[in-house]
Amino acid sequence: MKTILVTGANTGIGAACARALAAPGVHLVLACRSADKTAPVLADLEARGATASFQRLDLSDLAQSASAGEALAAAHERIDLLVNNAGLAGHHGLTADGYELAFGTNHLGHFAFTLPLLPCVSRARGRVVNVASGSHRHVKDFPWAHLRTATRSVSGMREYGVSKLCNILFTAEIRRRFPGVSAVSMNPGRIASDIWRSVPQPLRAVLPALLAMKSVEIGGGYLVHAAEVALEGDDAPIYFDKGKAKRPSLLAAREDLAAELWSYSLEAIAAARADRAA
Repeated sequence: MKTILVTGANTGIGAACARALAAPGVHLVLACRSADKTAPVLADLEARGATASFQRLDLSDLAQSASAGEALAAAHERIDLLVNNAGLAGHHGLTADGYELAFGTNHLGHFAFTLPLLPCVSRARGRVVNVASGSHRHVKDFPWAHLRTATRSVSGMREYGVSKLCNILFTAEIRRRFPGVSAVSMNPGRIASDIWRSVPQPLRAVLPALLAMKSVEIGGGYLVHAAEVALEGDDAPIYFDKGKAKRPSLLAAREDLAAELWSYSLEAIAAARADRAA
């Protein structure tokens, strides 16, 4: 039985990816916030011959994200594929643990969830796919001083770019620390999905045409490509942009920054768990 985990798979490209991967002999675990919203996708996957289950995951809560990953690691000795797809854009504020909302959710939450699962993926000689974005290229300096400051930009997109940069740095560091894991990041392009749900109407209604957005099926196809494309050798691409291998930004290629971010993230999880235990 092949085991595949997909975060944020109750809608959008995560759901499209899960449907494309569903087949007899495959067990899909959908890690999402809401069991009710995930139920129709689970039923669809089983109708396609797969088995499917739900894992509650709240990426804005570090302790819960870590516990969810640990629960799945205890339940599955081997994990063939982990797709870290969930995320948000354009939101403002802080997570419950006091981190800028996009950084805390899109990076720290996935870091906490993924860390206990990496030995399972390594045992399967499996893959981790981290959904990034071309917006990571707009980040010129890493904002260490503002990671615990509420979202400052009006659109929230500057902070979103930082979180997507972190997704690529995390991918690179997984490769260095877990050589048995095939890790890759990808940009699905502008997709008309629920990630834009915080954008107010009527702007949200015209965004797909305004930004030439593609369908979730196309985005899901790019996600499946990242999950299945051959990655061989030390120079295997770390980042795919709409199905094509591309170099990420110079900042995303910095090994020292990736290592520092890993250490920072470990400390964030430890602090969050200590706060909950106090």
